[in-house]
Amino acid sequence: MASAQPFVLRWGIISTGRIAMEFIKDCLVDPTTRGTTDVVHKVIAVGSRNGNVQKATEFIEAYGAGQAIKAYGTYEEVYADKEIDAIYIGSPHTQHYENALAALQAGKHVLCEKATTSNAAELRHLLSVAKGKGLFFMEAMWTRFQPLVKEVKRIAEEGPLGDPVVLHADLAHDFQVDTLPLSHRIINPQLGGGALLDLGPYPMIWTVLALYEHPSNKKALPTSISASIVKSPITGVDSSTSWTVNFTSTLRAQAILSCSITLPSAPFGATIRYRGGNIFIPNPIFKPSHFTVQYFDKPGSGVVVREEKRVFNYVGGGWHYEADEVARCVRDGKLESDLWGHDKSLLLMDTFDEVRRQGGYKLPDGVEKVL
Repeated sequence: MASAQPFVLRWGIISTGRIAMEFIKDCLVDPTTRGTTDVVHKVIAVGSRNGNVQKATEFIEAYGAGQAIKAYGTYEEVYADKEIDAIYIGSPHTQHYENALAALQAGKHVLCEKATTSNAAELRHLLSVAKGKGLFFMEAMWTRFQPLVKEVKRIAEEGPLGDPVVLHADLAHDFQVDTLPLSHRIINPQLGGGALLDLGPYPMIWTVLALYEHPSNKKALPTSISASIVKSPITGVDSSTSWTVNFTSTLRAQAILSCSITLPSAPFGATIRYRGGNIFIPNPIFKPSHFTVQYFDKPGSGVVVREEKRVFNYVGGGWHYEADEVARCVRDGKLESDLWGHDKSLLLMDTFDEVRRQGGYKLPDGVEKVL
């Protein structure tokens, strides 16, 4: 018989940046506002770096909703806190490996922001450590857990549209790179700067959802990847990047993907094309508020006979759904999520490694801790 009391997951938060701010705010939203009654989140501590406990204190005062949350001036104190079950890592990409490794070695479950690591080799080592210690590890691919995305997947796979054929997806943002300090994460190669590792996970989440996860694909990996990179003249990070991902083992499908740090997103957002119709995901593709499905009168005709729009609203920013997933997996003793498992994070990192290789974007020596 299920317990009447919700499972409480106790969090420690690493970093005091914007993404950590979004995560803590959502953790503290009443879960019943989104129909969640089986799990609840408690933030135990927030850690800043280099002894800057004041920064952690100010972060808690601003976003901690008046709750009693401990402020630490080092990440190590967060890892060592015995009240904490799981660590959320919101630091820059190139610090994820060391932060996650330290958390796992301290016996904590880990939710690590995307891109999970600097390369696939780092991720494989983290997954090996997590498995060896019996700990849960998940990439923080928050989009995958949003109700809208689950509904897109249901419609895409229920039959009338047929198999996916072509996916177009783009995410871009004009960061005004000419005005940024060279230390800024988006143009600093020491922090894995550029479009691919920062924005690229979002075109890829739709590729995974629509192509890799489609039942007709039978979990087959991509058969080929082609990529092109335009580098920033400022620091040499990727400024605009495009790549195609082909799935031809069981599907005959292709994803055409792009990202850029010097202009706004393309108006098509993410478009999934089937012989039986289309699914349109508007911007922002990481947190769309609605989507549209078109059905053709017959496969391949292009004649739209029915169009449906679905709108979704919820309290909070949308990060709480991934936190709920972590809590349920930890409660149930799982080491990975059924919705966003280790295979999918590895697919992203292997793809990004190949895109950077083809585009000639090598991170500075010493940034990648495992090769």
